[in-house]
Amino acid sequence: MGLGAGQFDKRVTLQSKSVTRNSIGEEVVSWVDVATVWARVEPIRGREFFAAAQMQDATDHRVTIRYRTGVVREMRVVWGSLTLDIVSVIDVNTRKENLELMCISGVRTAA
Repeated sequence: MGLGAGQFDKRVTLQSKSVTRNSIGEEVVSWVDVATVWARVEPIRGREFFAAAQMQDATDHRVTIRYRTGVVREMRVVWGSLTLDIVSVIDVNTRKENLELMCISGVRTAA
């Protein structure tokens, strides 16, 4: 059963990394807004994350959004002043209705 519209009560922004080079050839990383969407944001414990058969143990939040194409783990979620790196993108029940984004806060250690 899908989530009701009322459960998507937070506004989050999906961002994609953009890498350019400055005038002396150094890489400049910036983040570009892709979409602002309604979401359900839930803090979770590591135990729940393992129960979902994932390999990560530092997940802080599960962000559920309506299904949309192009969402990948190299993106991030901005929710208010919190920046969340996406660790995993899950098509819930493989029905293309909702996406669960398993996220960690802080700096991404690997691209």
